[in-house]
Amino acid sequence: MASGFFAILDDIAGLMDDVAVTAKVATQKTAGILGDDLAVNAEKATGFLESREIPVLMKIMKGSFINKIIIIPAVFLLQWLYAPAITIILVFGGFYLAYEGVEKIIEFLFHRNKKGEEVIEENVADDANGDELEKSKIKSAVTTDFILSLEIVIIALASAKEGYEALKSQFNPLLVEIVSVSIVAIIATIGVYGIVALIVRMDDAGYKIIKRSGKDKGFLVTVGTFLVSALPWVIKGLAVIGTVALILVAGGIFVHNIDWIHHHFLPNANSLLRDTLAGIIGGIIALPVFHFGGKALSILKK
Repeated sequence: MASGFFAILDDIAGLMDDVAVTAKVATQKTAGILGDDLAVNAEKATGFLESREIPVLMKIMKGSFINKIIIIPAVFLLQWLYAPAITIILVFGGFYLAYEGVEKIIEFLFHRNKKGEEVIEENVADDANGDELEKSKIKSAVTTDFILSLEIVIIALASAKEGYEALKSQFNPLLVEIVSVSIVAIIATIGVYGIVALIVRMDDAGYKIIKRSGKDKGFLVTVGTFLVSALPWVIKGLAVIGTVALILVAGGIFVHNIDWIHHHFLPNANSLLRDTLAGIIGGIIALPVFHFGGKALSILKK
């Protein structure tokens, strides 16, 4: 009995060793997309009332966990049933990300100069429909997270396969891959939204540092003042970085998963330039589809 128990423990320890290796490889390979995920979600989690920032962020984080709970078994099932389906879904997701990125660029270029009366009307509308606006922003953030989570899971799975092949493990590859991908998904969610929470509460932290110092000048006051004054610039920077990230992630999906683009679209150009142009072109193509598709859905709902 005791020997059997210790044998089970030994198997679990061996499995965890293999998982640690494959999860490390997967985390390294997904580091780039995690940076994009952070920028996009930090930008989407800002713009709320101070009292609603953390509750809204927790709702988005909950949605992110639900996304991954849906995505992980679905990806493994699709891989077993029809592996090319993963690529097809990923490309469609890329068009949605490209659409969001291009839409933000168009909004910045053509719809940012408004008269005072329009801004007042919008503020009144926001006060009257605050809950609906918040729900809409959360839904948009969770939808975008779904696409990014899908890419994270797919990249993590491919990396876990590579890591497993190098291991020569005695354990079933499917078991190692499932545990590894699940660990990467949990780390990605907690890590990304933990950092986002720190960003959106920068000003509060700065104010508390100033208050705790009890002085008008000094090192702590300088640090606190910097945190308070830096937040608006950080938010503006994240808005730009988040938009660029959407374009680059979408372009990367197109370049690596659409055969013609991979081999014939500016084959000798810099990879960053290729991803950017592919993302912008994909967004321009997707813009009328999602725009008129959204209007059609609204009409059908009515």
